[in-house]
Amino acid sequence: MDSNSEASAMLSPNMIVPRGVKETGSAFAWYAQMRQQSPVHYDEERRSWDVFLYEDVHRVMSDYKSFSSQTRRGMDGQQSDMLLMMDPPKHKKYRSIVNKAFTPRAVEAMGPRIAEITHELLDQIEGAKGMDIIRDLSFPLPVIVIAELLGVEEKDRALFKGWSDTLVEGFSGTEETPQQLAARKNQASRELYGYFMQVIERRRQQPQQDLVSALLAAEVEGEKLDLPHLLSFCLLLLVAGNETTTNLIGNAIICLTEEPGRWRQLADNRELLDTAIEESLRYRSPVQGMVRKAVADVELGGQLIRKDQLITAWMGSANRDEHKFEAADQFRIDRHPNQHMAFGMGVHFCLGAPLARLEARTALNVLLDRFPDLHAKQGQELKLLPSPMVYGVQQLPVLF
Repeated sequence: MDSNSEASAMLSPNMIVPRGVKETGSAFAWYAQMRQQSPVHYDEERRSWDVFLYEDVHRVMSDYKSFSSQTRRGMDGQQSDMLLMMDPPKHKKYRSIVNKAFTPRAVEAMGPRIAEITHELLDQIEGAKGMDIIRDLSFPLPVIVIAELLGVEEKDRALFKGWSDTLVEGFSGTEETPQQLAARKNQASRELYGYFMQVIERRRQQPQQDLVSALLAAEVEGEKLDLPHLLSFCLLLLVAGNETTTNLIGNAIICLTEEPGRWRQLADNRELLDTAIEESLRYRSPVQGMVRKAVADVELGGQLIRKDQLITAWMGSANRDEHKFEAADQFRIDRHPNQHMAFGMGVHFCLGAPLARLEARTALNVLLDRFPDLHAKQGQELKLLPSPMVYGVQQLPVLF
């Protein structure tokens, strides 16, 4: 498997929907059932262990010596070039290089520009009595932010967005086969890699104030990112960053509008915004699960997991575990503390979490300013994304 196909396969979760979700009709109902009946369970159809309790998910996500992120290897048997799939010590070295460029100060400095983009997007629906949050705001916002971060020119933004759409697309059971979808993803990743190679070469010759230039300059112990690692990080930032932030904003607005008066409460009490975002992350986590592989035979929750078997750690279930969170099945706008795992845990804690939080906080603040009476459209049925690993909706109509 080459780096292009590996990237599109890893970052586009097309795994089979677990039978339990089909039977209960809801991932959250399935989680609750499994936490009670079989918290560490082997699924024969998917050939994967499923882990549901907070304590067990925490261990799988943080104990990299027992549960490896390296679930796939290249054709040469070596570790993937993708940061998401590396284990220490290689992961630590490359993440340290990336951290040199992707600093908290650099992220926070983007706040005014994110607010400006948000206003520009909302200006396009000026005078309307409603909007589709996904189409009009939460989808284009992170695409534009990431594009600007990576030095994509404005004239290429539509092209860039098309590649992003394809790479995060899930198999929906349409006339297209899974093989045809995989082929489109591979083509998109090849074209995207080609585009980034041109951007990288231009930045080598003429550095600018963008993330690619910073990544080219960053080094740890005299070592810089080589081209394969630089390309894979750009792809990871594009796909993971866009998908997570789109769904974080959308899911937060669902949480804040499904109960009458909650949006207005937040409009009048902005000090609740940060806890509201964290509670949205817990209650409707954008990423529901991550896959790991057993390094050796290991016991977990009274079950023996064999070496090389796959484990799906369901963070979406851990974040609703009754043993960890009081009234776990309720959205509490002022919940504190809130030790959710929406951004993962351990060495693979999401590198883009500060950016995702900043985009959500900025976008919600602007919405609250401009539309303090925003509310959900009554009687609508929200259609979920088809992937079991990602939680979000395809459309989210609201009125104001």
